[in-house]
Amino acid sequence: MADSDRVRYHTSRETVPEEHRHHYDAIAESRGGVRGPFSVLLNSPELAGRVGHLGAYVRFESELPDPDRELTILATARTFDCAFEWAAHEPIAREAGVSGATIDHVADSGPVDELPKREACLVSYVRELIDEHAVSDATFEAARDRYGESGVTELTGTIGYYAMLACVLNALEVVPDANRPQLP
Repeated sequence: MADSDRVRYHTSRETVPEEHRHHYDAIAESRGGVRGPFSVLLNSPELAGRVGHLGAYVRFESELPDPDRELTILATARTFDCAFEWAAHEPIAREAGVSGATIDHVADSGPVDELPKREACLVSYVRELIDEHAVSDATFEAARDRYGESGVTELTGTIGYYAMLACVLNALEVVPDANRPQLP
């Protein structure tokens, strides 16, 4: 991944001002390196550090089951047409146990009524929140029944977090490598 025409990519600690390298270090430690949204967020090191801290919780410590979190991320990426986010999380979703059929269905923006109930609930929640800027009572109740108040709050926060990353990735034109999974 090379610098875009819009902003510099920070993939080396030395490109970050010395007084802000602790942000680079924290991001690299929690994720095994700096890439994707964090490589461009480091143009504002304080923002990158705060986003990285939140993201470490959402991605690695959330109470949402891994397959549910990853399906939520893919549905958010698809809704935003975020190629990088999709490419990064599609293999993770497969490893977490999201079926290939479900992944393909989300990639094709297929109707939720063709998905299993749990998956339909998650995809509906994402699509309604992003597309309609609200969640219907029926969809909310289904999510709250499944995850409880704490879990539905984390589900909502996960969507918001990955929506923010999609905005960063899309606006700053961060694209995945050609050999990564691509959105149709």
